[in-house]
Amino acid sequence: MERIWEHHKLSIVAAVVLLAVLMASVVVVPETQQAVIIRTGEPVRVINRFRPNVPYGQTGAGLVLRIPFLERIQRVDKRVIALDMERQQVLSADQQRLQVDAYARFRIIDPVLMVETAGTSDQVVAQLQPILTSVLRQELGRRTFASLLTAERGSAMTNIRENLDRQAREYGAQIIDVRIKRTDLPDGTPLEAAYTRMQTDREREAATIRAQGRKQAQIIRAEAEAEAAKTYAAAFGKDPKFYDFYRAMQSYVTTFESGEGESSIILSPDNEYLRQFRGKQ
Repeated sequence: MERIWEHHKLSIVAAVVLLAVLMASVVVVPETQQAVIIRTGEPVRVINRFRPNVPYGQTGAGLVLRIPFLERIQRVDKRVIALDMERQQVLSADQQRLQVDAYARFRIIDPVLMVETAGTSDQVVAQLQPILTSVLRQELGRRTFASLLTAERGSAMTNIRENLDRQAREYGAQIIDVRIKRTDLPDGTPLEAAYTRMQTDREREAATIRAQGRKQAQIIRAEAEAEAAKTYAAAFGKDPKFYDFYRAMQSYVTTFESGEGESSIILSPDNEYLRQFRGKQ
C-alpha cells in the first residue's frame, strides 16, 4: 500500500477531489419538494416546479446537477402547507364579540417569487397569519352572528379565501381553502344575553307569521263566502218564487224548531209570515 501511495499519490488525490466535486455537483430533489437554484444570490432555475395534474415520474424530480460552490439550492415544500390562526375575538355586525378559530391551507406555486419575497415557507406562514386575521375580521365584521349559522357562512368563507389568496400571490403562494373551526360567544353574561335576544327574535318572527296566516285565512274565507253568495244568487235568480219558498222554509225551521225549553208563538192566520202555509190564492 505504501508503494502504491508513493507511485500514485497525485492520482489518488485527484480522484478523491474529483469524487468530492462530483458529489457536491449532484443534488437529489424528491417529489415532495421544489428546488430553486441560486447563483451568486440570484435564482436562475427551478427544479420540479409545481404543476397541477402532472403524474409522479414526469415532474422533473430526481438527480440534478449544479455548479459546486457557485450555485446553492433552496428547497421549497411542494405539498399543501397548514396556516393555523390563533383563537381571536371578532366583533360582528350586530356588535357581538365572537371567539373565532380558523385555519387556511396553501401551496407554493411560484418558488422563485417566494424566495425573493419571503425566503422560506416558514416566513410565508408568518407573513400570512396576520393577513388571515385581518381579512377574517373585516368579513365577519360585516355579518351578524346569526348569519354565520346559516348557508351564508359559505359565502363568507369564499370571500375570505379570495381576499387572502389575492395577497398570498405576492409571496408566490396559492390559498386552497379557508375554514372556520368554531365561532362561539364568550362565556357568561354576553352568551346568555345573546341567547335571550335570539329567543325574542324567534318569538317575534313566529308571531308575525301567525298574524299573516290569520290575515290570509280571513281573506280566503271572505272570498269563498262572496263566491258562494254569488253562486246562490245566480241559482235562485233563475226561479225567484222557489227562492222565496226555500228561504221561508229555512226561516220556519229556525223559528219553530224545538229547543231545550218550550215556547209558544201566537199569530193570526192571515199573517204575512205564514203565507207559504196558505198555499196559492
